[in-house]
Amino acid sequence: MAHYEKTKTGIRAHVQIMGQRDSDTFQNKKDAQLWAAKKEIEFRALAGGKPGEVKFTHDAFTRYAEEVSITHKGSQWEIVRLNKFKREFPRVLLAKLGSTHIQEWRDMRLQSVKGSSVQREMKLLNSVFEQCRKEWKWLTLNPCKDVRKPSSPPHRTSVINWSEIRKMLRALGYPKRTLKRNIVGHAFMLALRTGMREGELAAITWDNVRPTFIHTESKSMLEEVARDVALSVKARRLVANMRGYHETAMFNIKAASIDTHFRNARKRAGLSGFTFHDSRHTAATWIGRAGKIQVLELCKMFGWSDPKQAMIYFNPTADDIAAKL
Repeated sequence: MAHYEKTKTGIRAHVQIMGQRDSDTFQNKKDAQLWAAKKEIEFRALAGGKPGEVKFTHDAFTRYAEEVSITHKGSQWEIVRLNKFKREFPRVLLAKLGSTHIQEWRDMRLQSVKGSSVQREMKLLNSVFEQCRKEWKWLTLNPCKDVRKPSSPPHRTSVINWSEIRKMLRALGYPKRTLKRNIVGHAFMLALRTGMREGELAAITWDNVRPTFIHTESKSMLEEVARDVALSVKARRLVANMRGYHETAMFNIKAASIDTHFRNARKRAGLSGFTFHDSRHTAATWIGRAGKIQVLELCKMFGWSDPKQAMIYFNPTADDIAAKL
């Protein structure tokens, strides 16, 4: 067990467990207690014939960023969040990390951001601690397992109407290809016909374009997802319109730039209430209303593993359903 004594230079900690002992001096008792806790775990591990490294939460975040996040397409977001975790989480020994620490962090985050943001961050935390448990053997239990996630906000149901689309295209200077905002107009039109996300559109290279589909890989819920996006006749025309613009990339623009130019154009057009991502919702609704493909085919096209996702994006009106009846 550990005991402490005051000295002229600070606090001296003494640890003696199973015939092993050590001591050191620190400026304050908190640092002394942290060192003592680490030593206790080390001594117990040695006594049990399982010498190993003692790791803290910060060690887990650092290693995950260096070894795992860099392999993901969403690495930038993950690394930024992992560095923020280092500031938000106390420097706790992983052996002493429990669900209470996760709950306290969750409640703290909910005071400044929405529940959907905390959900995404908790998914990343869960991935980190699962890696510690399964691969690195730093944990025996995942402290995120029994922690309740915040409730999800209602899903967006915004469908962009044709009047809004025409105003946006004018504000973006479509169909010109001179300025970046013009290119966003072309990307917007392809998104309306395929339901592709900003990141997917920005990543399209001509090598992945086929006569009837586009092969794409993107990040979804912290997983890498590859899918083939089918092209309608109108979508194929839009793809053909971009031929010759750039040698390797269809749009040659970053996802963040697409979002920025779209928001600026929306402001110039005097519009509000929808985002670029709502083009995906609009595309799903248009395709669903056409009634030419089945729900499972729609899921395949949009990359949904759960058919329930189709119910989020596909919103036929009562008139649409009545017409089929």
